[in-house]
Amino acid sequence: MRTPALIAALALAALTPAALSAHVQLTASTPAAGAAAAKGTKTVTLTFSQSVDKAKTSAAIIMTAMPGMPNHGEMPIRNFTPAFSADGKTLTLSLAKPLPAGTYEVRWKATASDGHPMAGTVKFDVK
Repeated sequence: MRTPALIAALALAALTPAALSAHVQLTASTPAAGAAAAKGTKTVTLTFSQSVDKAKTSAAIIMTAMPGMPNHGEMPIRNFTPAFSADGKTLTLSLAKPLPAGTYEVRWKATASDGHPMAGTVKFDVK
């Protein structure tokens, strides 16, 4: 008779990790991580696994390397406008000017309904 109770306990234990891993995650980006974006890139898009709290979600674009300059320091790209999709899952960063050739990191922080902040980095190149 312990078998049904054991099965129920195991089923509950199996569900617990899924509930714990329900934090917001980045599911896609444009340009994609590791991609070589074309010259003329004027938007960066981050798509999350669930709606995010717009007041607690942000992103920064940092140029980390420039062709022909091996000791290039980090340079923040400041001239962009962030906008969220209606469902709150996508953040689009619209740049005033295209990104010049170089290597970039998009550093993001996002908080979803569970209140737990998550962060990450997307790296790409502009050729």
